[in-house]
Amino acid sequence: MIKLTNVSFTYTGGREDAGVRNINLTIRPGEVVLVCGESGCGKTTLTRMVNGLIPHFYEGELTGTIYVGAKDVAKSELYDLARTVGSVFQNPRSQFFNVDTTSELAFGCENLGIAEDEILTRVRKTVADLSISHLLDRSIFELSDGEKQKIACGSVSVLGPDIYVLDEPTSNLDFETIAALRRVLSFWKATGKTILVAEHRLHFMKGIADRVIFMREGEIRETHEGAEFFALPPRYFEERGLRIPSLDRLPAAETAEADLPSDPIRIEKMRVSLRGEPILNIPALEIPSGGIIAVIGANGAGKTTFARSLCGLVSGDRSVVTFRGRALNAKKRLSVCYLVMQDVNHQLFTESVLDEVLLSMSVEDETRADETLLSLDLSAFREDHPMALSGGQKQRVAIASALVSEREILVFDEPTSGLDLVHMRETARNIAALKRNGVTSFVVTHDPEFILACCTHVIRIEAGEISGNYPLDSSGVKNLTAFFRHDESMAERT
Repeated sequence: MIKLTNVSFTYTGGREDAGVRNINLTIRPGEVVLVCGESGCGKTTLTRMVNGLIPHFYEGELTGTIYVGAKDVAKSELYDLARTVGSVFQNPRSQFFNVDTTSELAFGCENLGIAEDEILTRVRKTVADLSISHLLDRSIFELSDGEKQKIACGSVSVLGPDIYVLDEPTSNLDFETIAALRRVLSFWKATGKTILVAEHRLHFMKGIADRVIFMREGEIRETHEGAEFFALPPRYFEERGLRIPSLDRLPAAETAEADLPSDPIRIEKMRVSLRGEPILNIPALEIPSGGIIAVIGANGAGKTTFARSLCGLVSGDRSVVTFRGRALNAKKRLSVCYLVMQDVNHQLFTESVLDEVLLSMSVEDETRADETLLSLDLSAFREDHPMALSGGQKQRVAIASALVSEREILVFDEPTSGLDLVHMRETARNIAALKRNGVTSFVVTHDPEFILACCTHVIRIEAGEISGNYPLDSSGVKNLTAFFRHDESMAERT
């Protein structure tokens, strides 16, 4: 179904070590293949070659041959390949063309000139197959990340391609939504579809992946049968910078009970509504200052709204945050807080990585900027354009900008999405270092490995309200792991 022979690709204007080299890969019809490896190893490039974005959209030097089905990718038009290969990107927003969900589900078929009656039949079947009837006739802009991912999967499934390609599909998803994605993948697999998934999170592919490919420095280094891969010892994953294959292998927390200042942060009257419907309601909340607070909860629970309100970015916000003896309204919080957004593409502005970091400094300090880039393994990309980097590398650039901003409160919304084990730990170490300097950090995350690596406290938001508030002492660690393991067990059962 997919065959790459002696394939190498280098991006035009890109780094010499970017792209892939000497790729020989055959994927059989109906096979599910998981591709893993550290950030920048070539996973995304591999997916782009299968769906035709390389060489038809991303320019560069391509050698070798790529066949999907009976089509030579280099000699086929993208619209023709779309009948054979369906793609779900890391950020589903980047593949939407409509403002409502029903139109988005139908768009691909309309674009291929399929008859209206056939389109309606396909949409109805896909909605039933993927159990997404509750998402019909909704505004794209009001969906949670998990709901957007479901619509992205549905819009591809309507086309009925033989091959599905997914690039980091779980990067911003909670475990309940990952369980829904797992159900979709299982359905596609049961219908004989060929599936290629590039991912850092591995656990949800256990029992689905027939084969696992490990990439490093643009090359395929190892291939394993699925069952064999997930049974490998912990040392294997550690040595290759891979995330744990099961939450049963969560490491012990590296953070003891926090030794924090006695004056807490107090949040009062944080209420946010959308078209008259409350989406966040926190009458009063006290949390320690000077710590690293993990904000957890399901997709759509209100975590990102909480982060934006905390930073003073919600229009009409009348909440008050008392911090170190100062009562800060929304306007005052703009100069105290710094937000690293979930989609960092919205906050990368300059022509180079170095300039991006210097931009967030009140007084430019190139030496400190270089030190921060080094700590996040970004020195080699110092002069690169931020938008030319991989998703994980962009994430680290935005984090670097936050680290040098000298704000007293830093808020990170999914800072480890797209990050491998090594770079997740580097991010954790940097945020932990800020704590030693008295900076308070809030981290919205679905990443238990990251929480256990650096966080000191947890607040849990469900349905827009605080449902948990506890330190990460021994009891808190048990609460945290129980929360995530419960969600993972649900995913495995489905």
